[in-house]
Amino acid sequence: MRVLLIAVVCLTAAWAQKYDGPKPAKPDLPYLRHATQLIPLEVGEAKEEKRKEGTAYVSPGSSSSARTPMAEPIFIFESKSLPAEKLTLYKLEVKGNTREVFFFDNPKKRKDSTRPMRLSVTRLAPGLSKLEANETLFPGEYALTPEGSNQVFLFQVY
Repeated sequence: MRVLLIAVVCLTAAWAQKYDGPKPAKPDLPYLRHATQLIPLEVGEAKEEKRKEGTAYVSPGSSSSARTPMAEPIFIFESKSLPAEKLTLYKLEVKGNTREVFFFDNPKKRKDSTRPMRLSVTRLAPGLSKLEANETLFPGEYALTPEGSNQVFLFQVY
């Protein structure tokens, strides 16, 4: 019984700890966390292009100014009007001077369509969240995007 009481007290103390790391300068903008430094992601609007077999969402530029060497990056996000749980992560293909993600319309080819990558969301404080990629991100271009929106937050893993 004593061990159970000690475990409950320790867990309560761990939950009560306050986040004392860096905080985002702007709400509704994800930041890459590098130790005590936050790097804002490149903000853009993906242009929707209907193609023969599906839809592509295209962003200008061949590489992002927000870069990380981390294969499993951590993002800090302060939510004001955009819930952190609505963000999804996609790998982009670089084609010429653009970055794009493609979704097939044909149900038979949908298995080959781009799928969102797994993210975990942890609450750090009211309105403040930590997002982590739950799988290894290989070098390349990536985007966080709110569900149902063409807004993109771009970054590069190198």
